[in-house]
Amino acid sequence: METGNDLIDSEHRMLFDAINDLMDACSSGQGRNKIGETADFLADYVDKHFADEEDLQRKNHYPHYQPHHNFHVNYKQKIRELANSIRADGPSVKSLGGINTQASVLINHIRHEDKRLAAFLKNGTE
Repeated sequence: METGNDLIDSEHRMLFDAINDLMDACSSGQGRNKIGETADFLADYVDKHFADEEDLQRKNHYPHYQPHHNFHVNYKQKIRELANSIRADGPSVKSLGGINTQASVLINHIRHEDKRLAAFLKNGTE
């Protein structure tokens, strides 16, 4: 999952550490206690992470800024809705599934879009 950009990679590690901590809590029967905390962290941290990525994109005149930004806007909305739902309805298997779904979407984005961004930042080309 490494892109080769230190800032992007360190922030991705923070996101995946939170998800892994949730999975560990689930394995030990403590998942319900951790779901809401994890969703809130992810919702807050993607705001910071995406802002940092977009700052790099603007400063370096990244040619795919707009679609990358559009993904970020939609993803932030979905993860925030999930966190709000968990806060309102309480943790559930369904909410854990929602976090897993959003983690999968993020992994796919990293594998394709963030790696392309990191290559551009490193080489000035895709």
